[in-house]
Amino acid sequence: MSKPNYLESLERDGFVLIPSVLTPAQIATLRTASKETIDLARSGNWAWVRTLPKQFPPWNIEPGANPAAGGIWGVQFLMHPKLPNSPTFIKNYFSSAIIDVVKQLLECEDEDLVMELFNLLIRPDRDFELRWHRDDIEATATAEEELERLKEPAWHAQWNLSLYDDDSLIVVPGSHKRARTDVERNADPFAKDIPGEIKVQMKAGDVVFYNNNILHRGAYVSSKERMTLHGSMGHVGGSNLRARNVLQHGIGEWVSDIDLSVLGEKDQKRAEGMRERLLSMGQYDEKTMGYSLNG
Repeated sequence: MSKPNYLESLERDGFVLIPSVLTPAQIATLRTASKETIDLARSGNWAWVRTLPKQFPPWNIEPGANPAAGGIWGVQFLMHPKLPNSPTFIKNYFSSAIIDVVKQLLECEDEDLVMELFNLLIRPDRDFELRWHRDDIEATATAEEELERLKEPAWHAQWNLSLYDDDSLIVVPGSHKRARTDVERNADPFAKDIPGEIKVQMKAGDVVFYNNNILHRGAYVSSKERMTLHGSMGHVGGSNLRARNVLQHGIGEWVSDIDLSVLGEKDQKRAEGMRERLLSMGQYDEKTMGYSLNG
C-alpha cells in the first residue's frame, strides 16, 4: 500500500490534516503532562507564557511580576530543562510520528533536520482571537512583496497536534501561493466571512501541518478546553531565513541544556544533530533581526 502524499496536499492547499497520529494512551499521557504544565503557568510559576491580549512575540514580563496575572493563551518552551514535564514533550517532538512526516514534507533526511520550537496553545482565560496574518510577512506588504516572499522555499514544517477536539485554526486554502486579494487586503483584521475560509476540524490525536505563510487566524473560546501542541522543525538549507523566526522566541538561551538522554539511542543521536544545527544559527540580536510580526 502506497504512503499518503502529504506533500501534495500541503503544496496544493497550504495545509494537510493527518488523523489519529497518537494512540489513546499517548493522548492520556500528554494530557496529564499538559495539564500539570498549564497549572504551573496559570499559578504564575512559569515565566514563559503567551499573555493576553498580545498576539505575537515578544511576550515580555516585568521582573517580579506574575506572568499570568492578565491571563494567558499559551505556554512556551515545552522542552526547557527546568520544565518538570519536559521529558514527555521531548519524546513527542522527536517521535517518528512527527519526524517521518516532516521528512516527507521537506523532502530531506535526518542530517538535514533542525530543531526549532515546541509550545502549547491552551484555553484562554477569556475569549481571544488572532487577526488574519501570515507568520513571516507583515500585513503592510505590497502584493509584489508578498509574492516575492511566497516564492521562497519554506525550509520548515509547522504543526498543531490536538489533545482535545480543536477547530480554532481558520485558513484560506491556497492563499500561500498568491498575494492577498483586494477583499482580503481591505477586510477587517478579524473578519469572520473571508471568501473561501474554513475552520480546520481536528479531533483529539489529529495533527495539521501548515505553511506558516498561508492566510490564517485563530479564534479561541474560554469555555472550551484546549491543549494543542504547536511545533516547528527546520531544514538546514534555510538557516539564515529561519533564524529570526525561531531565535526571536529566546530558545537559544537554554537549548544546549535540553536533556536528550530521555530518548532512545537512535533518536537521541538524531536529536543531538538537530540541536547542533540550530546552535549553528548563532544568537538572536533584536536590534539587527527584529521580530517577524508586531502586535
